[in-house]
Amino acid sequence: MNNFIQRTLSAIVYAGIVIATILADNPFYFGAVFMIITLLAIREHHKLLGASIKSTSYAMAAGVLLFTCTFFYFAGFPQAKWLFFGYLGTLIVAIIQELFDAQKDPIRSWGNLCNSQIMVALPFALMNGLFFLDNKFLLLALFAIIWINDSGAYIVGSLMSKRKGGNHKMFPRVSPAKSWEGLIGGLIFDLAAGYLFYHLSWTAGLSLTAYPLLDSMLFALTIGIFGTLGDLIESLFKRTLGVKDSGKFLPGHGGILDRFDSLLLAVPVTYLLFVYL
Repeated sequence: MNNFIQRTLSAIVYAGIVIATILADNPFYFGAVFMIITLLAIREHHKLLGASIKSTSYAMAAGVLLFTCTFFYFAGFPQAKWLFFGYLGTLIVAIIQELFDAQKDPIRSWGNLCNSQIMVALPFALMNGLFFLDNKFLLLALFAIIWINDSGAYIVGSLMSKRKGGNHKMFPRVSPAKSWEGLIGGLIFDLAAGYLFYHLSWTAGLSLTAYPLLDSMLFALTIGIFGTLGDLIESLFKRTLGVKDSGKFLPGHGGILDRFDSLLLAVPVTYLLFVYL
């Protein structure tokens, strides 16, 4: 019971922070909070990989520059794009630094750096592109759909597991708890959320098709599918390293990456498909 209460309180605090920063009148609240989250996530990522303090510092500095660049650029300051050269410069310096450190495995350090930028820094940076849209509820809808998908998949998967032959594992070597029934159940919940958010105007402004309701449903379905894939990728990452959780930042929930793993693919794909294209 104590663990349940701990998990519940952590979930409430986590959801409250996300909702408050997205809906706050001052966008710098969102920028400050998610920049800190980006830093902690990159640090956590490199700690899992056993990276050196110097390598982790370069990765965190690069992540800050990328987040700052995209934040101000999407906020309406095109001059901020020059910060991107600072970002690239930081990556180049980090790569050249391996010549002087005389590490036994410099390729591993380079790989860790690139991995953290693609898996962690980029999704959080592109989140700025969704936040500064005319409809800020779109980003809130993205988080809500991910949470709804998790709940729906858990409910349906749990119910089906009680039936004989009713629980077919998706990738047992990666995530033994996930089933195809849970996936389908989660997506059905997502479609219902897409329908609801259309009527609440949370998904207003999407223009992938000529039909706003269809756009909202596709938006929810895309997040559900790629959110699940992001979760599985993070599970594969942790299983390869032989750890259960990415960290202990959130009591009862693990680390930062454990809470934001569904965003790894959901945010970039959503941004490219529904905003950039």
